[in-house]
Amino acid sequence: MNGSSLRLRERLGLSGSAGGEAERSEADGGGVIARRSVKVAPDPEVSSVSGRRRFSAAYKARIVREADGCTEPGDVGSLLRREGLYSSSLANWRKEYRKAGESALVDDKRGRKVTKNPLQGEVEKLRRDLERTEKKLAQAELIIDFQKNLCEILGICPTGVSTEGQR
Repeated sequence: MNGSSLRLRERLGLSGSAGGEAERSEADGGGVIARRSVKVAPDPEVSSVSGRRRFSAAYKARIVREADGCTEPGDVGSLLRREGLYSSSLANWRKEYRKAGESALVDDKRGRKVTKNPLQGEVEKLRRDLERTEKKLAQAELIIDFQKNLCEILGICPTGVSTEGQR
């Protein structure tokens, strides 16, 4: 061990043992190893990784109602500081709350997102075109049937060439 690690071990109360060995207790009968417990203070630093905060719909509605009930200047700011919120969150929650009440504040955006097929728009357009073309075809067939019936009633050949003159 180097000198700095020995000094550190002395400060922590681990001196007297060489090379990381534990001290032997005389009362233990010589064969049992006892370790000194070192109390380590909790780390005062805030963790660098924090999770995304999620708020329930009831909590959002309560905050919106409290903010709407604030009458004095600075009350909304103190509410936001007390709750640890940003004014943009409150503004979004107010907009959603006024739009559809508490049911709009439910966060249903979590989880796997539905992926839309990139060709879906083109498929829908082609489907509409096909329906429109089928309607035109049905209309054209109806007109042709009507013309055939009219030709039969009037005794006119639909092709414009008379078959009576041919043998």
